Amino acid sequence: MAVNANSTLLKRLLQQGIIDNDKAAKAISEKSSQYRTLPELLINEKLIGPARLAEMATQVSSALSIDLDYYELEYVPEDLRNEKLIRKNDMLPLSKRGRTMYLAVIDPTNIAAIEDFEFNTGLNAEVVVVEFDKLQKLIEKLFDSSFNLAGDAADWDLGSLGIIEEAEDEGMQADKEDQPIIAFINKMLLDAIRKGASDLHFEPYEKMYRIRFRIDGILNEVANPPVALASRLSARLKVMSRLDIAEKRVPQDGRIKLKLSAKKSIDFRVSSLPTLWGEKIVMRILDSDSAMLGIDVLGYEDVQKQRYLAALAQPQGMILVTGPTGSGKTVSLYTGLAILNTSETNISTAEDPVEINLTGINQVQVNPRAGLTFATALKSFLRQDPDVVMVGEIRDLETAEIAIKAAQTGHLVLSTLHTNSAPETLTRLLNMGVPAYNVASSVSLIIAQRLARRLCPHCKAPEHLPEAELLRQGFTAGQLGSITIFKPVGCDHCTNGYKGRVGIYEVMPISGKMADIIMADGNSLDIATQAAKEGINSLRQSGLIKAAAGVTSLAEVNRVTKG
Repeated sequence: MAVNANSTLLKRLLQQGIIDNDKAAKAISEKSSQYRTLPELLINEKLIGPARLAEMATQVSSALSIDLDYYELEYVPEDLRNEKLIRKNDMLPLSKRGRTMYLAVIDPTNIAAIEDFEFNTGLNAEVVVVEFDKLQKLIEKLFDSSFNLAGDAADWDLGSLGIIEEAEDEGMQADKEDQPIIAFINKMLLDAIRKGASDLHFEPYEKMYRIRFRIDGILNEVANPPVALASRLSARLKVMSRLDIAEKRVPQDGRIKLKLSAKKSIDFRVSSLPTLWGEKIVMRILDSDSAMLGIDVLGYEDVQKQRYLAALAQPQGMILVTGPTGSGKTVSLYTGLAILNTSETNISTAEDPVEINLTGINQVQVNPRAGLTFATALKSFLRQDPDVVMVGEIRDLETAEIAIKAAQTGHLVLSTLHTNSAPETLTRLLNMGVPAYNVASSVSLIIAQRLARRLCPHCKAPEHLPEAELLRQGFTAGQLGSITIFKPVGCDHCTNGYKGRVGIYEVMPISGKMADIIMADGNSLDIATQAAKEGINSLRQSGLIKAAAGVTSLAEVNRVTKG
């Protein structure tokens, strides 16, 4: 299809001598059939550059222009991701508010294409001018198989779920009646990934059925399928997870591997639980990319990051990460392991369960029923010449003693505990029965952490609080004139004013004076007092720093630090 050369933009370019009239006429007559749009022809034939074309398009139309380098694809409205329409017109809907969409265009004088978009979407278009090459890259990225998660179920590589083909081989091929259930489950899985959920909850009740996603640590209700479908939904999920669909009396655990493209796959850890009205199924999304984020993006303050890196650089000792379930302990540990993971280092881990596969690291799945506990795995590790050992959790005295022995005999040990703060971790080990001299001589660093929701940069607004309230919250008098607290508002780009999460940390190296306090049977309060003297921020103080920087809200800091 030849491009339409009857363009106000082209006329302006010719009138001002920005492009050569003869070259343009020749290109249009000879090569217009090779291109969909006029801007594509002009740029690919090197008659004008993308930046200059965007500048002229802005002058011709008086439309606003934006730089797509600062635009995130996740903001493209899901219901407007029509690949055929976008590619045909070289236009991209950037956002939507009410009945208006903000449409990125190269040529704002191409009224026919804009009206085509409006007709097919039923929305009014507010155009913004962008550079051709940047728009093309964005469109390609949006519809690249590794990024595009918005396709219909029919576009999936369903065999990659790892269960469908096997089920068919076993004579369990789904009939037409099951296709809507399959399509619905598939849509829920992809919606959860696309929205950045960490967990999916499928919950049956007497008169209703609900599905919730945990997004940024908060559960959000997303669907209410008919309660009559409860058993069919749970059966489908159990088949995909390789669970026993006939067994409905006891809990079961399984796993699903969802292949999004040749290079991208995501695992789901699945748990079924018999309840009064059916089986509740919870799925945890395990994305290996989260383990490779790098320490710089986790939210550590500079001094906290340096303390963690210094502890990782030591040939021996114990690094403990503590916090409640869902506070990001696994990501912190995996980030440390990724830093240590070189060809010269022998790393072994004992986990329950192994959430993310890490190439180059020997990972062991704990299986207490078979006698493979954290303690027995640790004993085996020490016979296999390890440099670094990671124990998923120190739950009992036997595991603690073996881990401490390893830390004292030339090994770097990483593990987790469930305590509220870094000082309490030391007293927890003492209460387990670990001798004080072993704790003082083996533990080198403790990280306590929480995950707080990030404020949406598009809609956050200043929150005016009285100075007395700021002082009560924990800010100092010297900070009052230099900080601005922000609050969530809510917009099309976020969930209730928040988007994403950031870590809040208490990173406490064990100093000589802290070791003396431990040896003298000091309690967690004594250790916390010494930590404050050494300039170590508590979780609360670290949270206030994030609030003062506009990263999160004061209400969110209060929620996660119980302040």
